[in-house]
Amino acid sequence: MKPVPQVFLCLVTLCGLTFPHINGAVVITVKEGSDVVLPCSLSSKENIESKLVDWKKDGAMEVFIYDGGLTYGNGFTGQDDQFEGRATHFDHELKNGNASIKITKTKVSDSGVYTCTFPRLQPRQTFHIQLVVGVSTKPSVMALNQTKDWTLLRCVVRGASPKPKVEWKDDSGDTLHAKEPKVTESRGKYDIILEATVTKTGIYRCVVTQEQIGRQGHNTITVYCGAKPSCRDSGSCTGWMVSTWIFLLLLLGLLSLIAGYFFRRKVLKRRRSPTVNQQQNEESEGIQVEQLLSNGR
Repeated sequence: MKPVPQVFLCLVTLCGLTFPHINGAVVITVKEGSDVVLPCSLSSKENIESKLVDWKKDGAMEVFIYDGGLTYGNGFTGQDDQFEGRATHFDHELKNGNASIKITKTKVSDSGVYTCTFPRLQPRQTFHIQLVVGVSTKPSVMALNQTKDWTLLRCVVRGASPKPKVEWKDDSGDTLHAKEPKVTESRGKYDIILEATVTKTGIYRCVVTQEQIGRQGHNTITVYCGAKPSCRDSGSCTGWMVSTWIFLLLLLGLLSLIAGYFFRRKVLKRRRSPTVNQQQNEESEGIQVEQLLSNGR
């Protein structure tokens, strides 16, 4: 009796992926927009050029099929539109039992559980790969409202996937009590707003954690109790000062142009209008001429 071929997942991957196991499935994480190889090979390295290999996503979505040289677009129809032109196999590796596929330009919607199935093997062999396509974004922070006694801080995260955990922390690393986060989801990407009120001067951090893809990011804001302004960081304060100076310089330049304009108008007006002395001389000369005419009569 021939031994039953066993299948193992050959971890041929791209773009810094990780390979923990969850419920028997290999988990692969990848950044959105990059390419990924979903691995599947026979441990016996048996030639599978004449075999049937069927790839599906979440149990139903048709990703890729190979059957004795025929594939989607080359003898088969029915591939899901999401993977059309993006899922390919390694034809030269089939003779080594390698049925891995490559998905290009990954999207968040590609996240899910993929099955690599050899239907004609006895017994039927099906193996699972979980793909997580992640998007990490740096949070933006601001002082939403401020009095001499307290400051309301806001942290905004846009388009993150998978759903991150968002927290406010003080400069000691302690988590602050915050309001209930406002969460919206669209096509697998999450927008989250988290607000917290602080009453002490210090440096505060908004921390965004995505454990599933091993990512963590943060942004800081400095808060002063009293009249001093809050700045996101030294860079933003410097930017605010530079912007203020540029505004003042532009304002001075505009005032100079206006002053120069009115000065030129005044000079031109003086040149065009006769002086008082000129008017008096002209009037005196006119009187003298009238007197001479009267004497002549």
